[in-house]
Amino acid sequence: MLALAVLGFLAERPLHAYELRRRISDLMGHTRPVSDGALYPALNRLREAGHLERHPEPGAGAPTRQVLRLTGHGRAELLRRLREPKQGEISNSASFFTLLAFLSQLPDRAEQAALLQRRLDFLDEPASFFRRAGAGTGAGTSGELVRIKDESDRYRRGMLIMAREAHRAERDWIAQTLAELRGPTGGTAEHPA
Repeated sequence: MLALAVLGFLAERPLHAYELRRRISDLMGHTRPVSDGALYPALNRLREAGHLERHPEPGAGAPTRQVLRLTGHGRAELLRRLREPKQGEISNSASFFTLLAFLSQLPDRAEQAALLQRRLDFLDEPASFFRRAGAGTGAGTSGELVRIKDESDRYRRGMLIMAREAHRAERDWIAQTLAELRGPTGGTAEHPA
């Protein structure tokens, strides 16, 4: 997701590495701090792949700074990553939020809607944490979900309550946004129903 964040922020405007690191930390640093040891190798890999380029820019009363710019190949890679995210990037909330942060870069509302629909489909699957082992009815079932009222541990009950409310809020926002993207006919401006 670090590479996606780099490509996404550079698609908005050229940045020097310090400012890029700050923006990435603001976006995803609360879950995974971004160190120089992670950022600079990622920048080098993206530069070697032709996705970004570095240009010197004179500083105002400071030494020359290296400014990073997205290339045409970099923009194509950003769009590819947004169009074709891996399932783990859809199911993992932190990864999905990184995708969401740059989803407006996709020019086609139908493609935006497709990514949101994948997340909504994932959210509509039965929750998978706090199952009672062996409580299922058939072979191969992983058990029934623990209901909030049946969880005796106050902290696990708290986790279930918070997860349920976050799930509900996210699901409602995605459904509303999909309705707006698809318009009153069920399609999008680019792909009417």
